[in-house]
Amino acid sequence: MTTCTCLDRRDLGLLLLRAGTGGVLAAHGAQKLFGWFGGGGVAGTGAFMESVGYAPGRLNAVVAGLCEAGGGALLALGLATPAAGSAAAGAMAGAAAVHAPNGFFSQGGGYEYPAFLGMVSAALAVTGPGRYSADHALGHSLNRSWMVPAALAGTAVGVLATIGARNKNVRAAARPDEPAADNDETAARGGLAR
Repeated sequence: MTTCTCLDRRDLGLLLLRAGTGGVLAAHGAQKLFGWFGGGGVAGTGAFMESVGYAPGRLNAVVAGLCEAGGGALLALGLATPAAGSAAAGAMAGAAAVHAPNGFFSQGGGYEYPAFLGMVSAALAVTGPGRYSADHALGHSLNRSWMVPAALAGTAVGVLATIGARNKNVRAAARPDEPAADNDETAARGGLAR
């Protein structure tokens, strides 16, 4: 009796999905960290992060860049897949929060693209890397079942705290300075208070 040494379609599909998604994420993170591929580097990305409420901008740029570049590279390799997928999904949740006011579709500046990358990353964290991966070659020592909920829960806590702080910063920036506004309004009315 002979054994089939054929490629497994599911494992091959996971390899293609990991390599494609991981490659896109790694390039996206390299824009933030190194200024590659037309990116702003840490300084430019930090200034942008600050402008959309992620303060301090430089620190947020480094963290987002590491989650994207590192998470993407690890996903492509299929190494530490629960942590890699969770980190990448967390970074994409932060990006989606910025784009959410523009609606869903990316042609209008919406959150479609980061949401898609985040969902694929989270799905890979849950599904695992497949047989054609570094995790498989290492006996899944960095891809245990308990690591999936731990990584996703840890990322969720970090994302909720970060987006919550950002939302607070955005609301504070949108509010005019109350005492100054009252003083300006009073002065505009000739010093008479209502």
